[in-house]
Amino acid sequence: MSTPRRPISRRLLLFGLRAVAASVLVTLALVLPLRWLHPATSSFMLQNWAQQRSLSAEVHYHWVPRDKISRRAALAVLAAEDQKFFSHSGFDIASIRKVWKRNGRGGQLRGASTISQQVAKNLWLWPARSWLRKGLEVWFTVWLELLWPKERILEIYLNIAQFGPHVFGVEAASRLYFRKPAAELNAPEAALLAAVLPNPHVYRVRNPSRYTTRRQAWIQRQAGQLGGELPAARWSGRQLP
Repeated sequence: MSTPRRPISRRLLLFGLRAVAASVLVTLALVLPLRWLHPATSSFMLQNWAQQRSLSAEVHYHWVPRDKISRRAALAVLAAEDQKFFSHSGFDIASIRKVWKRNGRGGQLRGASTISQQVAKNLWLWPARSWLRKGLEVWFTVWLELLWPKERILEIYLNIAQFGPHVFGVEAASRLYFRKPAAELNAPEAALLAAVLPNPHVYRVRNPSRYTTRRQAWIQRQAGQLGGELPAARWSGRQLP
């Protein structure tokens, strides 16, 4: 006697539940270990290397823990990219609303991406805009905020953010452009690095444009006002330059 077949709705429900469970397990496997382990590379670095079309092509990347990164560098990227970082849960709702209004009037869809979203995108996704990528970015951002402390998210962002055509991370950028480790960055240097983050292929640390130097000055002012958002003890446990 044959076993009665399950109704198609129940089979679809079971398939959906299994797909969700599999997605959660894969995401946990990708996200949770990086709470303690540093990433050897990122999706953006691999794509950058592939675009150079050479096995000998060099991508500048050197991981350092946050106690080896000047607090001024952390404050500069907060000032430049996400001033509400420590108060939101991964998404800046007020900025998203402004972007939607601007987009409705034909403006560009930019300006609402938080540091958490940028970490999710840079680590696992790709730069081209699409609804699929945005959906995955939201998915990974939720899990980052659930599984990592804010300081860890900021630490990884500083280590994987792109500061030049083939330059990733504040340590590699500091050594390449200023001939010093990231722990020794002063306020103007940190602000200049942060100033190129919106588009490191256009804005340059070497021979910066007038726009970049104006942005650098603005970031320095904003970083000074944000000083209380990132106490030295919270960032590194000791006073850094």
